[in-house]
Amino acid sequence: MTSITRLRKLFLACSIVATLVLCLVAVAVAQTGVTAEAIGTANIRSVAAVEGELLGTINSGTQYPIVGRSEFFPWVLIASPADGTILGWVFNDLVTVRGNLATVPISSQEIGAAGGSPAPAPQATGTLSPANVPASAVAPGATPEPLPATPAPAGSVIGNVAGEINVRYGPGVDYPRIGVVQAGTVFVITQWHTTLPWVQVEYAPSPNGFGWVAVELLQIEGDLTSLPATSITDLLLPTLTPTPAAWRPASVIGQAAPPPVSAEFAALGDNLFSQMLAAGFDPATSRFGAFFVMDLQTGEAISVGGDVAFSGTSVNKLAILTDYFRTFEAPLRDDQAVTMGEAMICSENISTNEMLSAIGGGNPYTGAEDVSAMLSELGLERSFIFTPYANDPFITPQAPLSRRTDADQVSAQPDPYNQITVEQTGALLNSIYQCAYNSSGLLLETYPDQFTPNECRLMLSVMNYNRIGVLLETGVPANVAISHKHGWIDDTHGDAAIVFSPGGAYVIVTLMHGPIWLNFEQSEPLIGEMSRTVYNYFNPDAPLEAVRLIEGIGDVQACNNALLGSPVIGELIAN
Repeated sequence: MTSITRLRKLFLACSIVATLVLCLVAVAVAQTGVTAEAIGTANIRSVAAVEGELLGTINSGTQYPIVGRSEFFPWVLIASPADGTILGWVFNDLVTVRGNLATVPISSQEIGAAGGSPAPAPQATGTLSPANVPASAVAPGATPEPLPATPAPAGSVIGNVAGEINVRYGPGVDYPRIGVVQAGTVFVITQWHTTLPWVQVEYAPSPNGFGWVAVELLQIEGDLTSLPATSITDLLLPTLTPTPAAWRPASVIGQAAPPPVSAEFAALGDNLFSQMLAAGFDPATSRFGAFFVMDLQTGEAISVGGDVAFSGTSVNKLAILTDYFRTFEAPLRDDQAVTMGEAMICSENISTNEMLSAIGGGNPYTGAEDVSAMLSELGLERSFIFTPYANDPFITPQAPLSRRTDADQVSAQPDPYNQITVEQTGALLNSIYQCAYNSSGLLLETYPDQFTPNECRLMLSVMNYNRIGVLLETGVPANVAISHKHGWIDDTHGDAAIVFSPGGAYVIVTLMHGPIWLNFEQSEPLIGEMSRTVYNYFNPDAPLEAVRLIEGIGDVQACNNALLGSPVIGELIAN
């Protein structure tokens, strides 16, 4: 049984229909090895040209097998993931290609209108939060406002953008991308290419004030042939300014004087960011990721996307666990220990809500507000939870609070009632570690009479029993302790951990986002490989050669049953 299959078993809120579609995609991938997924929406045409008959569209969230490619033009021929029916041709720049395109056979096949219909994308189902605020996915680095800001001059030929698209430096996908724009952008077109299906547009962020967009990506108003034309393919363009490093030194709340980042640690950040880009998680687009890594020996810390707010998912149960120990003294009663185990180890939402209710004196909403107040007092204002977890029949709903923060609360379309950032989740983990092993840090400084090092060690022990067999765990050897909390909803998957490796303890937090629906085939292998990369950085003399495939993972009910005889319950009631 693969780790992907086990992860689907654990994702209990996923609908049967969505799971079947995912399975069909997996079968198709195994047969072809190369797939295409729309970046937003992509047109399917009868031939490899914009003049071809429009046969339909595909949307992001589904991977389609590529069965052919044009010898002369940047187009691919795709098939249905359900039954292999050939659907038609899609322009390369409209899709994310996975696999080696050079291994796909050359084709010039023309597809008729009866060639097949695109398979629908999986439909997302609600899981943790009561609602998500509908918002346009304006990702870090993307242009948040339509371009240009002023109306186009009368008589201009314009191009309307219907979805998220790339703007390139020249007329072809081989030219570097110089920007990403969103639906609603309006370009003034300045010239067209006579041999390539591309147009030049006014684009202020470019070094020369212009960019190029594929004709297929625009709804054009006006007569292109009235504009200047060019057939030049070797454009004399100004040199692009090198892109600065994507990662940044992270300012960890509670850390007095962050040390400078060493060249070796910086190279680790470069490596992790490159892995995200290669997996299709690009900060300039609406599918992107964020990470935080901290060396608990030197204090070095780096992050990507540290300013972006994500849905808190079950990862934010870390904050609930922390506030529970602030509220109640160890040792715990038997029932408290079992409830905590169900919430933190089995990620059981009803038990989590029982913890919130206990914190709030019988009201889980009051408990959630108390958790958020604690986070604010710790200086972690970008992280909060104001509502119990969903699907709990024992709770009477009431209107929850929310919070506006200085984080980017748009790009990842975060739950308005439950939010985290990778940096602040990492800071909370660091504060628990410092409390547990150095009798210092943010928790003890803020609440000197409400936490003890023993309680902080109990928190880490509980999280160490959280074993799901996927995500960060797969990048760490079986004999290495990893205290972590995972979480996922339809559009956001993440994991946050302290890893106690032989070469040193470290914090790693990863969060991945894709609008509407994020496939585990995309996020889970990436998070596992990033975890392995960090582990090998700390343990170069005994590296983990490959991400582990972990067997024997059960469902939530099996986890709850196993808790009754688990050593963690004894630890909680004895210490």
